[in-house]
Amino acid sequence: MSKHYAIISIGTNSTRVLLADMAPETPHVDLARSIGTRIGEGLRESGNLGIEPMARTLDAVKSHLRAVRGHYVKLFAIATSAVRRAENGPQFTDDVRKLIGVPVHVLSGDEEATASYRGAISALGPLHGGEVGVIDTGGGSTEYAIGSAPVPARTISCEIGAVRLTEAVPVLAGRDGVVDLDTIERARAIAREALAPIADFPPVERLAFVGGSATTAAALVRGKKTKIDRYELTRTDLQRALVRLCALSYKERKDVPGMKPQRADILPAGIIVLETVLDLVGTDRAVATTADLLLGYLLAERDRHPIAAHAIPH
Repeated sequence: MSKHYAIISIGTNSTRVLLADMAPETPHVDLARSIGTRIGEGLRESGNLGIEPMARTLDAVKSHLRAVRGHYVKLFAIATSAVRRAENGPQFTDDVRKLIGVPVHVLSGDEEATASYRGAISALGPLHGGEVGVIDTGGGSTEYAIGSAPVPARTISCEIGAVRLTEAVPVLAGRDGVVDLDTIERARAIAREALAPIADFPPVERLAFVGGSATTAAALVRGKKTKIDRYELTRTDLQRALVRLCALSYKERKDVPGMKPQRADILPAGIIVLETVLDLVGTDRAVATTADLLLGYLLAERDRHPIAAHAIPH
């Protein structure tokens, strides 16, 4: 018997929804949608979520809710870096609650890292006791978790992501044309400083990347936008993708096979974060997977609160 859960996630860059049948040991994803809403736009300057970004995000939430209505037994909602940093985050999440009928769980950095780890390891197969590391590079923060069991042994959240690094080094966006090497090196230095605590973690046997920067980079390497469940990215892959994107203007990047146009400005920064992580972890490769934060959150909820399968009336 099926047991469908749905989750709406409000990230710094995108607002997403996932609908999955959680009855099987390995859940089956029936719907995964993402809309670029950039709710973190302007947050760095004002400390508040902007009126237009909030309106865009609420519209996306409405669209996602329509897409899953009548298909789930339970609905969850989460928010990450931008909402937890914003002074008006509580007011905004209350607006979302009124719209969808369930509270929004604003995840702490550690909670985000734990959920991303849980989602990623579901796609990696048996752990066999070896330490696995999971990196979730979002728009506003980057989480790292390691472990050898369904619950990670250690987590950290670093205050850097694809949107925030682009805001710190605006030339990376490509709106002024080609990005030079000095700009790239400046961005790398910022990323390395923010991510430095990762170097203190024990070594891992395998590393997984989750988040839009990783999956879009994998699509660019493959040269097509078709959905991937998992794909191995090497340091060389990332370096080549970065060089290619930085040689193009923002407008030209949008036409690169595999690119999601909404990420054309922030992907170089996301790749720089991923490159820096490889250096700090001490490996040359990682598996990019779409089994991420959303699936991990649902897996934890399934284990925590098993419920009978029935449709919620709307």
